[in-house]
Amino acid sequence: MCDDTAVASNSREVAKSSEVGPDDIPGADQWGWHGGFPKGTVIGGVITIILCIAFIPGPYQSRTQDIWLIVIAIGIALGIVGHVIRRRNAWRK
Repeated sequence: MCDDTAVASNSREVAKSSEVGPDDIPGADQWGWHGGFPKGTVIGGVITIILCIAFIPGPYQSRTQDIWLIVIAIGIALGIVGHVIRRRNAWRK
């Protein structure tokens, strides 16, 4: 181990001590688009909900799996609704 090298205790120190400036980091102008997939997130969530519901009629002896599938589907549905509401109200902030 070298005693002359300092170790940053948090990410702020790493950012401050970095020799790479913000202009040197690849950004939207070099790599293209940086963002999310809001429609893809909603579509993926709906597909997952459909699959969870499709798995309910299965060859199970107990219905514990059904409860879990329903709870997961409801959780994803609530997440999608929250996501859509946040996206609609984002312009007001």
